[in-house]
Amino acid sequence: MKFEQRKDLLGLKELSREEILQILDTAVPMKDIIKRDIKKVPTLRGKAMVTIFYENSTRTRTSFELAGKYLSADTTNLAVSTSSVQKGESLRDTIKTMEMMGFDLMVMRHSMSGTPHYVARNTTMRVINAGDGANEHPTQALLDMYTMREHKGKLDGLKVAIVGDIRHSRVARSNIWGLTKFGCEIRVVGPSTLIPPEIEKMGVKVYYDLDTALDGVDVINVLRIQRERQEVGFFPSLDEYADLYMLRPEHLLRAKDDVLVLHPGPMNRGIEISSEIADGSHALINEQVTNGVAVRMALLFLMMGGAKDEIAI
Repeated sequence: MKFEQRKDLLGLKELSREEILQILDTAVPMKDIIKRDIKKVPTLRGKAMVTIFYENSTRTRTSFELAGKYLSADTTNLAVSTSSVQKGESLRDTIKTMEMMGFDLMVMRHSMSGTPHYVARNTTMRVINAGDGANEHPTQALLDMYTMREHKGKLDGLKVAIVGDIRHSRVARSNIWGLTKFGCEIRVVGPSTLIPPEIEKMGVKVYYDLDTALDGVDVINVLRIQRERQEVGFFPSLDEYADLYMLRPEHLLRAKDDVLVLHPGPMNRGIEISSEIADGSHALINEQVTNGVAVRMALLFLMMGGAKDEIAI
């Protein structure tokens, strides 16, 4: 099955290895477009997309909007805080309103897991999940995988450590679903209170000691500590968390010499990652932002029927 034959992108759990590779391959010429002096191409001219984010976002929302504009799609952001949602309009009515305006595709983020799936079942628009609760964040995982493949030359067989708040991380889940399709050895590490029960059933190895988890890894993906969870008491204090799990230069000595350090952003410097690492030569955090635009351009191109001859691949 080719990816463009799917109506929606709701998660990486449902995608095949071949579909993921198709997306990543399509993102390569998209990144070339971003590097041009003139970035705009007419490939999605006449198509219309809307982004609707019920949670705050900088990188994901802006990169989707920019991706649409680079491909010449008409792009609109629905500001939930000033929309009819504040007047009590139901989600289903909001979605039907967008559909009747003629949008071809909707990008949605919501705090409740499964909401984009509900929307996709109740609209003719194509739907991209930009993060739903603690379930999945498929486009973040795709840009992470693109970054890994670009620098390592492959995805197959990589050893990847995911560090931090695994319990609440949709980024971790999407990375796990995606990378396991390439036979990667995935290690999750963090306090026991932030490791979901029975996560081993997803095909990962669980560690509680950071040094041990990083032994011989190719990639370290550091997750944001969600400060809002601290009040629940998943760990005693941010200082104690930093003492045990903040990524520091000495930790990289346990990993491969060419280890890559990723972070989905925004970073909490001094809590989950030190500034020496964040600004160091192993970190690809800023490059991930560019790759995010390229991957999202690829998805819009595949899902809205772009013309290849207008990309100059």
